[in-house]
Amino acid sequence: MTSIAFIGLGNMGNPMAANLVKAGHAVSGFDLIEANLATARRNGVAVAASAADAVAGADVVITMLPAGRHVIAVYEDVVPKARKGTLFIDSSTVDVDSARKAHKIAADAGMLSIDAPVSGGTGGAEAGTLTFMAGGSKEAFAQAEPVLEPMAGRVVHCGDGGAGQAAKICNNMILGISMIGVGEAFVLAEKLGLSHQALFDVASTSSGQCWSLTTYCPVPGPVPTSPANRDYQPGFAAALMLKDLKLAQEAAQSSGAVTPLGAEAAQLYGLFSAMGKGDTDFSGIIHMLRGDAK
Repeated sequence: MTSIAFIGLGNMGNPMAANLVKAGHAVSGFDLIEANLATARRNGVAVAASAADAVAGADVVITMLPAGRHVIAVYEDVVPKARKGTLFIDSSTVDVDSARKAHKIAADAGMLSIDAPVSGGTGGAEAGTLTFMAGGSKEAFAQAEPVLEPMAGRVVHCGDGGAGQAAKICNNMILGISMIGVGEAFVLAEKLGLSHQALFDVASTSSGQCWSLTTYCPVPGPVPTSPANRDYQPGFAAALMLKDLKLAQEAAQSSGAVTPLGAEAAQLYGLFSAMGKGDTDFSGIIHMLRGDAK
């Protein structure tokens, strides 16, 4: 049994922490929102009065927070208060520079750390099938991997500090672009009188097949588990997709990469979110592509 502090018990953090409890770990958690703490208590997490209290005595500290500035603030607060040898794992999706700064804060205090953002959404968090993309030293990864396994379908060591975040934003740029492409194809099919099922049956077994089509189809029917069948309830919210696409564009600009489709996807999701659709599933952008998003 490992003593784990989990800071950030939102839609992703709570089911992740619950899976650690189910695996037999002692989990102490903290979040700023009381409703999240109440859910954590029901899941068997020992709720702490503060992030510093959660970290006290922990072998491992996991953070799942909204943005880089939150990660840095928490690390600056709790790293000096953690006991020697504590492993820090940040599973937030943040910019690469913030991830590297968090690594430095931990390293300066003599702690091992990895950045380990995830893919798989709330469904994967609940099922314990998330993909973790880890950046950090081989030593840190070796210690982190068995901690991550109860929450994971796959854990991939992507390289040194910041590499996990780099992999995440590249992956989600592909996802954002491909969902728009799949949505446009269904809109065109509708105009041409082709049924959703007919297009799915062809494209899902042909060269057009991709995750956005075969697992997360943006129209109801062909994939019963996709958010399109529950009125586009996330899932993965459009606002989060926009966040990741913006992170990808920031990284592209700072590195000199040319990503015209990524830039266009960011603009389209920006428009969709500006229509008040940020809290719907990102696959719901098909409504805007049809011209019927209200």
